Amino acid sequence: MRLLVRWKILFLMLVLSNGVIAQNKLQQYQNVNFSRVQITDDFWKPKIEKVSLVTIPVCIDQTEVKTPRIQNFEIAAGKRQGKFKGIFYDDSDVFKALEAMAYSLKNHPDAKMEKKADDWIDLIAAAQLADGYINTYYSLQFPEKRWTDMSMHEDYNGGHLIEAAVAYYDATGKRKLLDVAIRFANHFNSLFGPGKRDWVTGHQELELALVKLYKTTREEKYLKLADWLLSERGHKKAVGYTWTDWKDTAYAQDIKPVKEQKEITGHAVRAMYMYTGAADVAALTGDEGYMNAMKDVWEDVVYRNMYITGGIGSSGGNEGFGVDYELPNENAYCETCASVGMVLWNQRMAMLTGESKYIDVLEKSLYNGALDGISLAGDKFFYGNVLASTGRQARRDWFGTACCPANIARLIESLGNYIYGFNNNSLWVNLFVGSNTAVTVNDQVIPVTMKTNYPWDGEVELGLSPQKKTRFALRMRIPGWAQGSAVPGGLYNFQDASASNITVNLNGKKIEYTVDKGYLVIDREWNTNDKITLSLPMDIKRVNSRAEVKANVERVAIQRGPIIYCVEGMDNAGKTMNLVLPKSSQLVISKQMVLNESVVSIQTDATVVSISANGDDVKTEKRKITAIPYYTWNNRGAGQMLVWLPQRILDIKVN
Repeated sequence: MRLLVRWKILFLMLVLSNGVIAQNKLQQYQNVNFSRVQITDDFWKPKIEKVSLVTIPVCIDQTEVKTPRIQNFEIAAGKRQGKFKGIFYDDSDVFKALEAMAYSLKNHPDAKMEKKADDWIDLIAAAQLADGYINTYYSLQFPEKRWTDMSMHEDYNGGHLIEAAVAYYDATGKRKLLDVAIRFANHFNSLFGPGKRDWVTGHQELELALVKLYKTTREEKYLKLADWLLSERGHKKAVGYTWTDWKDTAYAQDIKPVKEQKEITGHAVRAMYMYTGAADVAALTGDEGYMNAMKDVWEDVVYRNMYITGGIGSSGGNEGFGVDYELPNENAYCETCASVGMVLWNQRMAMLTGESKYIDVLEKSLYNGALDGISLAGDKFFYGNVLASTGRQARRDWFGTACCPANIARLIESLGNYIYGFNNNSLWVNLFVGSNTAVTVNDQVIPVTMKTNYPWDGEVELGLSPQKKTRFALRMRIPGWAQGSAVPGGLYNFQDASASNITVNLNGKKIEYTVDKGYLVIDREWNTNDKITLSLPMDIKRVNSRAEVKANVERVAIQRGPIIYCVEGMDNAGKTMNLVLPKSSQLVISKQMVLNESVVSIQTDATVVSISANGDDVKTEKRKITAIPYYTWNNRGAGQMLVWLPQRILDIKVN
């Protein structure tokens, strides 16, 4: 009897920790929470450890010692004298760092880090005003101006407070920060909402955070408030308020109501956070208006406005989107936070639709556009991520606007969120990351083990061990790149678009499967110690752009598996701008070390162009060149770099 009770308790814990499956026709499956996933992967586990041991301490040092962010909370809490220093959104960096620390405490328990987080939380709680308001910029300087300027990130800061609080509660069970977040959310709800004041937030974030708070507390008012915030946009309700951040409402996606939007506009990070929140609300309310709009906007992003790396936001002027197909390489903006946002949004779209194309884009952003934002050592960062460099770019220790370091840290630490999914009768495998978990399907706890050397090879072994025979559908993603598709929508295309020869074995024997929405599906009774082996051949692919992308005319990129490659001066006699990759050149793989990172590089014969000193003579010669994964460039010093290589001699820079 005791054993039965204990089993029922275990089952209940698994169900609760896996999350609540929304019972509506939009939500196809729910992700398995990162706290239920143990990463064992040779590619990702060292990166997660590096974030825990290096990146988060860097964030702590910058936040606490080298910049005044924590000092502002100490002053607001009455612990020291002084005036506010910094920028009006600096509080958010404290909260993002806390969120990363929360994830790290699950992945890499550390009593010293937990003590540091608790100390910060004590300060934050002491800095909160009696009515629930918290924002050191205003409380220390302009308390009379609270909630008078929609562009000033008060609710953006509050959103990151909520995300940190939910993560810390999930990681530690401690609710002090959660109570602070609840008081802030209740304060906001007392001022804004139907029948109260209008509010069109300048920097979206609170919407998705409120959904997280709803899922944690089950207080429906937070979900309704998130829905209301989304409904405020596009009705010119900002008239009469001060707008210090923008003149054009398209900048903050306020040009049309969210449910009527069909095109991507404005600031890339704000857009990603808003559409992530809209997807969350759609999943829980079944509102197809959000769903239909997001599908249109997603196509506009991926079909016309995304880089081959999965990065978005080509324009530095508005930190976001410009004209369709205007995707410059050397002047690309591609903010790291925007790539993080692409991971968040595409995950939600995948869960809503059950379509693998969203995970294809997520994977592209994760392994390339986002991962490029952090150095291999974990201590330096890119804010923007160019696709061509003459040597001017270099990773930096920190930034005045420091959103990116903690943002990429929290993404890597929470990687487990993106690997598996489940519903009542299916197990979903989205990313190929060596890991262990346990998922409840058909009222049975299914231990799951994945082993792989992805992304360097395509062999994936999945072990399933239900305690007794259990019928469910296993859905493993077949990546678009393995089916001859560089990206959904054809903005980029493989020169050789033939599909790879994919094989699937069950316990060593070939098995038949069906394909549904990009997933191979095996629906059967599963036994303890069943093993599925998926083999994805890693062909090297040449990639071309659509002709409308003028920056890439007559140029080619290189991709292998999910990894986009570049040529860097460090491997190629110091120069890349004078290289031409003829169509006839054979591409072969090679093992290489980039600092301490073991990678698969690609070697080929290229044409090197040089011009005489007087400019009269052009000389060409053949040389073997090396391409490395894009995410590894600029780790050995500044220098030239190219993602898109010319295929013939045209408008190249030789110096």
